[in-house]
Amino acid sequence: MKILLIGGEGTIGKAVAAAFRLRGMEVITAGRNSGDVQADISQPAMIERMYRQTGTVNAVICTAGTGYYGPFRTMTTDMMMPGIQGKLMGQINLVLIGQDYLAKGGSFTLTTGIAAEHPARNGTCVSMINGAVNSFVLGAAQEMTEERRINAVSPGLVENSFERYGSAFPGYNLVPMGKLVNAYILSVEGAVNGKILKVYS
Repeated sequence: MKILLIGGEGTIGKAVAAAFRLRGMEVITAGRNSGDVQADISQPAMIERMYRQTGTVNAVICTAGTGYYGPFRTMTTDMMMPGIQGKLMGQINLVLIGQDYLAKGGSFTLTTGIAAEHPARNGTCVSMINGAVNSFVLGAAQEMTEERRINAVSPGLVENSFERYGSAFPGYNLVPMGKLVNAYILSVEGAVNGKILKVYS
């Protein structure tokens, strides 16, 4: 199986890549400034170029993207747009453009997060983005052809990210990285379609 993993050098991406390689699969990593191929997913033309470089793949996983954290009272469109263009539209375009490069029976796995249901303080923008991606997955799953599938993995506060994000999520249970990685394995190797795979504790 040939897997394209966007965000493969990030905290979650590294663990996901290692797990699939241990399972004997070919993993091609992509990132804005790192990986086997480079692509800024906020730019549709770069997504197209990335797919042309990789050719047909059996699975596409995205663990890249974030959004604006800051006070709601002073939030502006300009503050929100990088996350909208990256984590929201970037993931959507990975699917829309990637349909022509995904093998029959292949799958897309996007990444959202617990903020879609349990927003952190100052996290309205991220909550909006995660919720929108979840809704896209639910709708797109009904339109997939040739046995293709699409799911989202929705992590809680991952133990490996506690030092970076813990202060923004007080009282949240830590998610073991191994448990989170299993959700990506389920999405790729299982039969689930149109699911939001929540890993919150």
